[in-house]
Amino acid sequence: MSKCTQLLPFVQDLFEDRAAAQKAARIVDGILQARSPRLSEIARAMKGNEAANYKVIQRFLEGNDPRQVLGRLFREQAPFVIGDPTEMPRPRAKQTEYVGTLSDAETRGYWLLLLATPYHGRAIPCGFVSYSSRTIAEEATSRNQHHLAAFAQVKELLGNRPLVLDREFSYLELLENLNMEGVRFVIRLKTGVKFWDWAGNPVTLSVPQGKTCILNRILYKGKVQVNVIGVWKEGCSTPMWIMTNMSALVGLTYYYERMKIEEAFKDLKSLLNFQKLMNKRRNLMEKMVALLLIAYTLALILGEALRSHLFSPECRKHKLYSGPFIFLKLKPDLSPPILAQTRSFFSQIVFPVRTRV
Repeated sequence: MSKCTQLLPFVQDLFEDRAAAQKAARIVDGILQARSPRLSEIARAMKGNEAANYKVIQRFLEGNDPRQVLGRLFREQAPFVIGDPTEMPRPRAKQTEYVGTLSDAETRGYWLLLLATPYHGRAIPCGFVSYSSRTIAEEATSRNQHHLAAFAQVKELLGNRPLVLDREFSYLELLENLNMEGVRFVIRLKTGVKFWDWAGNPVTLSVPQGKTCILNRILYKGKVQVNVIGVWKEGCSTPMWIMTNMSALVGLTYYYERMKIEEAFKDLKSLLNFQKLMNKRRNLMEKMVALLLIAYTLALILGEALRSHLFSPECRKHKLYSGPFIFLKLKPDLSPPILAQTRSFFSQIVFPVRTRV
């Protein structure tokens, strides 16, 4: 049985139209075979004539929107949602409409802000937005508005789950919006942020090396009440400060798990060559991002299902290899029991009984 045929039931769970699902399954299989999001490389990896395959991909992207199904990968059982931006360099894309300059103000590229839920040391994507210095200028928007647009995608699904974010999200407008919407959050602090107590006195953030310090009910920039925890680990040059509207210790525990989305980014770039994304039009680029994230999710959950079948718990490789690495690099056969096990898990993600817990 071909890998494309094996992937089809999973893709059909996402795409209601059967014909669209069949084409999407072929493209997703091509992405995994080519380990690339570049259309020419996917077409070459797909079975059949390369030129005909290229047209299949183009027509699929013109007539379907994989971005709309990505939200179905939100895991109802997830304890929290992680948000993280990554830079996508495009140094040669001087005429591409959505490419601006990155943080160094020199390298051409754009940002992708990914939303995901934790899973087995990695993260399953469930939404994203793209933006750049150029799109922000042309749309008369700001980076902050793009952040809020991304969080709006999962706001109804969040319930009581917190958003876990890094320092890029340590700004007043975001905190005020999250507070207003009743969203719980865990955010690492930028350096130099000012806090006050309820009497209007400035609060100094200070923690001895090797110690932990908790400050409850203080005001971020004098406006938003948060709990703050500082940890200065031995061997680190500076302490880490986390703010949250939850218990400070619980917030710190969640923040330590934020690394799972960074590991997912590493997989996307090293195993699926995320940086090769080269579409000239922004909407087509975003559609390919969605397809790539769907392909990555399948590689992740199939690889995790294969782990215990390939390695004993005592084997070093059992812990060393990630799910996507197992699936993409080791290329094991997918037996019917593994497919049935994974399909059951995948269906629970795509067709959950929604709750607000």
